[in-house]
Amino acid sequence: MTKKQLMIGTFALILLLSLSIPAFSYSSSGDESAKIITAHQERQYATKEIDVEQPIKRFTYDSGLHFDYPDAVRGIYVTGNSAGGERFDTLVDLVDSSDLNAMVIDIKDDHGNLTYQPGEGSPYESIGTNYIKDVRATLEELEEKEIYPIARIVVFKDSKLARERPDLSFTKNGDVWVNNKEEAFVNPFEKEVWDYNIEIAKMAAELGFQEIQFDYVRFPEGFETRDEELDYTLGEYADVDLNNVKKRVEAVTDFVAYAHESLGQYDIDVSVDIFGYAATVEETPGIGQNFSRISENVDVISSMIYPSHWTSYFGIEMPDKEPYRLTTEYAKVENEILDKLDNQPVSRPWIQDFEAPWLYSGAPTEYGKEEVEVQIKALQENGINEFLIWNAGNVYSENVDYTPID
Repeated sequence: MTKKQLMIGTFALILLLSLSIPAFSYSSSGDESAKIITAHQERQYATKEIDVEQPIKRFTYDSGLHFDYPDAVRGIYVTGNSAGGERFDTLVDLVDSSDLNAMVIDIKDDHGNLTYQPGEGSPYESIGTNYIKDVRATLEELEEKEIYPIARIVVFKDSKLARERPDLSFTKNGDVWVNNKEEAFVNPFEKEVWDYNIEIAKMAAELGFQEIQFDYVRFPEGFETRDEELDYTLGEYADVDLNNVKKRVEAVTDFVAYAHESLGQYDIDVSVDIFGYAATVEETPGIGQNFSRISENVDVISSMIYPSHWTSYFGIEMPDKEPYRLTTEYAKVENEILDKLDNQPVSRPWIQDFEAPWLYSGAPTEYGKEEVEVQIKALQENGINEFLIWNAGNVYSENVDYTPID
């Protein structure tokens, strides 16, 4: 190496390390995802002048906030309303005064709205709300309290986008199809829908979230029974030589892999919520989830294993009444599957802190301190030390020991 080459290389490395503002290009048509490249890297590729012994590191976005990954993530779900309202202080106090250490906060909710305003001129301005008036200030508070922030993004359940763009949804007799809860879905076969959600994930990463959690990464429940009666496009999968069940699995799996790759420049984790029963079958026939294949393409897999969401399973007649046994039996199945994977993600299941009155003709099984603790204990006994707790209203049981065994 010549002295001149060494000087050029040294200067280039210093410049690279000091550079913190990336350049973005955004395609609203969905033809390509945003690209991030530093001005220095552009010059490097153009001139080919750099000749250093150590390779230049890949650029990663720096939000300016710093969070350490906890010893094990133990988190709660927080809606946009809660994150931007009076309840937020109570939830922060709950986490700060216990062995909890993380929050999963809605950024794109179950209706397809952003829970904050992205700013005038943003392509997502029309779906913004004022639930969280200042996301950055919220994250700065979490940084101060050392509470790990995870952004929840609901992907394919999206009534807002479906009604604005029926061509990206499922229709019946010319109208956007909705389920029995009046919820509409967008089409996982459409790559434009993928990019639409990934750009939202990038915005969340730029705000300072340390992980993107994609939820509703699937087709509507029971899709196999209405496949033939709905009108929708197959996109790039139209000519793929697979049956419709396999095509749905390919589309969902491909989205997860594409999202993970697209977010690679942000130095964040990518997680996916998945139905618990998906781990017990080769692949779900309607919704397109294959537990093993999704797990291989994420950093964290979060199975929703709420006891109330299982029918008679694992030989348990009423799983909602036996949270410890249900969780134990599930953990055994999941461990066996994940142990076979070359690229094994962190397991972080969703557990239950709510009642399920729809299962009972009388009073439901109450869920409180004991019921939450036995689910955590069952996970720990099977080597699963991370978990998330779901309560749709964000009202969590009091005095729970979130690390019941060592």
